[in-house]
Amino acid sequence: MHKVLLFLAAALIGFLPCSGFAAESPAAAPKTPVAANTFTDAQRGEIEIIIRDYLTEKHPEILAQGLQNLQQRDQEAADAKTKEKIASEKDRLFNDSATPIAGNPKAKVTLLEFYDYLCGYCKMAEDAVEKVLKEDKDVKVVYKNYPILGPVSLEAAKAGLASVKQGKFQEFHSALMNKKEHLTSEMIYQVAKEVGIDVEKLKKTMGEASINDAINASLKLGQDLGVRGTPFFIVNSASFPGVLNYEQLKNAVDAARKAK
Repeated sequence: MHKVLLFLAAALIGFLPCSGFAAESPAAAPKTPVAANTFTDAQRGEIEIIIRDYLTEKHPEILAQGLQNLQQRDQEAADAKTKEKIASEKDRLFNDSATPIAGNPKAKVTLLEFYDYLCGYCKMAEDAVEKVLKEDKDVKVVYKNYPILGPVSLEAAKAGLASVKQGKFQEFHSALMNKKEHLTSEMIYQVAKEVGIDVEKLKKTMGEASINDAINASLKLGQDLGVRGTPFFIVNSASFPGVLNYEQLKNAVDAARKAK
């Protein structure tokens, strides 16, 4: 009976691609599976109740394990799809002239981050990014602003890109990321002034069509890759959604270098 219930449960909740069940005794098993439509509505209802009670009351761990396996398969499929997309979008990701970079332009390892200046998790990861950039001279860092957290987020993204024209992106980016308070519009320009940026020129540059085009391109690229939140890291061909600490980021860089 135990085997019958497990087999029926798997079939009914989609873990196994079948619609019949095997008898407990091999000798009594029919030569062909029993089709689901051979049961009456009443019989099917009784079977569903038995399975439901068995899974929810006696052995919920079976259902939990099945769901975990299903989630793992979905995640593996999503990761494989993202990896394929990264391979097909290398130029848009790593070689876009409108995207700020730091580090060694000819490095064997490219570390790309989709980030948002209002994202607390991005700020948590900033120390790790800066430490890798400082300690590893064979890394190219690509900054893909991904402003998804509202109007101030978009304003900060435009300011960040506009600061490139004054040669101040790195200082401005780091200062904004290390601002622990919730960022406001006024704070963006205060920080800009503190790092030596001409604020009036910055605002003028922010209004240029090229800035808007660059941000839209970054948003489109992230959407194509399935980026649902920030931070989202790509190290050569591997993707890492969420916060990475220094050791995790360093390990990802080292693994990418060995894979070359």
